[in-house]
Amino acid sequence: MHSELEQLLILQDRDQKIRQIRTEIETVPLRRSSLEAQLAASRASVEGLKQRARQVEIDRKRLELDVGTRTETISRLKTQQYQTRKNEEFRAIGHEIERYENEIRKIEDDELELMVLADKVKADLAEEEKKATAAQNSIARQTADLEEKSKALESQLQGLSKERSELAGKIDEDSLGRFERLFKSKGDAAVVAIEHGVCTGCHMKVTTATAAQVKAGKEIVSCENCGRILYEG
Repeated sequence: MHSELEQLLILQDRDQKIRQIRTEIETVPLRRSSLEAQLAASRASVEGLKQRARQVEIDRKRLELDVGTRTETISRLKTQQYQTRKNEEFRAIGHEIERYENEIRKIEDDELELMVLADKVKADLAEEEKKATAAQNSIARQTADLEEKSKALESQLQGLSKERSELAGKIDEDSLGRFERLFKSKGDAAVVAIEHGVCTGCHMKVTTATAAQVKAGKEIVSCENCGRILYEG
């Protein structure tokens, strides 16, 4: 194999690793955002249940006030009833008292429903807080692991970039420029093997002359179909 071709293959390996690491580094902020979103959703769920519990308590106290107001009204009406001397007025006040008593019974039924609901919300909140604590601990661990991985990737990238620079400095400028243009445009590999007369980059058959040149290994040969640099597989 042509000596410069060997160097290009090594350079390509480093470039592929650098590209892979950069892709991983780019996913770090997305993964961090995903973890933050999970944590926010967990907290929002807990806060929603807390708000629900507060609202149930507000509604229950409002019903208590309603019962108190009607109880006072009944007391006042009874006083009026005992003071009146007219049968018709006595009966009318009696109907009013009965109406308020019925309202109180209905409100007390509503209070009972709210008490049952309050117990359910309280139980749901306790369960959700338990889940939120577990989620927070898990997310904290994942975030720490992510930060550690990010640092490791950055370190690897620095090492590979330095090594790549040293390798590139040993390659002819024209060959290096040709390689870099191909690597950028093809997106996968600039230097590929030829197997059974077929370029493994574009999977097209090359000419007999091209295959012979590659086999001889005396010069840098390109696929006439895709332009990739070829070596004997």
